[in-house]
Amino acid sequence: MWFKSVLVVVTTPSQADAAIAAGARIAMANDGHLDVLALGVDQTQLGYSYIGAGAVLTELSLDRAEDEAKSAEAAAKAALARQDPALRWTLDTAVAEMGGVANVVGNAASFVDLVVQTRPYGAGQDYEAEAVVEAALFDAHAPVLIVPANANLAIIARPKRIVLAWNQSAEALAAAKRGLALLQAAEIVDVTVIDPPARGPERSDPGGLLCQFLVRHGVKAVVTVLARDLPTVSEVLARHAMDSNADMMVMGAYGHSRLREAVLGGATRAVLENATIPVLMAH
Repeated sequence: MWFKSVLVVVTTPSQADAAIAAGARIAMANDGHLDVLALGVDQTQLGYSYIGAGAVLTELSLDRAEDEAKSAEAAAKAALARQDPALRWTLDTAVAEMGGVANVVGNAASFVDLVVQTRPYGAGQDYEAEAVVEAALFDAHAPVLIVPANANLAIIARPKRIVLAWNQSAEALAAAKRGLALLQAAEIVDVTVIDPPARGPERSDPGGLLCQFLVRHGVKAVVTVLARDLPTVSEVLARHAMDSNADMMVMGAYGHSRLREAVLGGATRAVLENATIPVLMAH
């Protein structure tokens, strides 16, 4: 396998242990290296202020961001100390302005094979967690593995059953190629197509070309075509993953531009909000 460089970004101390434990498992399984970035975010956004107040607010916010970075660093060190002593790792600490998260995380994620993060939504998470995932996906174009609470870390580096969501998009194809090492190691990869279009290059054989590509790379793949019999595609995928006892889902990450900031699209967000198994995404 080829995940030789794995990155975990810690912004919330309570999430450090889960993310680092998952990242460490994958790095160890690949004889790789774990990079950890403890990040504090300066959230100063001065729309207006009284004369002289701007500098005070900025200094207070910067102090708070530095304290957050130190807390994240301490949590990361504690989590790293609980890992296998054979793990090779580095730990860096940084502070970024709210608008600069994409630059800091994007630069770090550009030089790794995989970014591992906990689910960016739910209790204990905040805006920074989502911003980190978006930066890794849309700025660094790195694959991101989202690890939900209570994930089975024993098989996270070698999932046996994988659901690969396929809709003929460039993003879905990117996810399949970025996750190829995991797909090759799996016992079965279920290429899942939901309501394939009546017209298009795959109208007579939905998922056939992707399945052929995967098989040529030694992947044990099958195609499942499902009707959209639930309100959303994410719900159909979630039910199918549960019914097939899948260990991981692989899917394209979809986003749209909000000013200069990329935001996760509705389908991607819906999958992550309700994920009970690890989800590998790429854009």
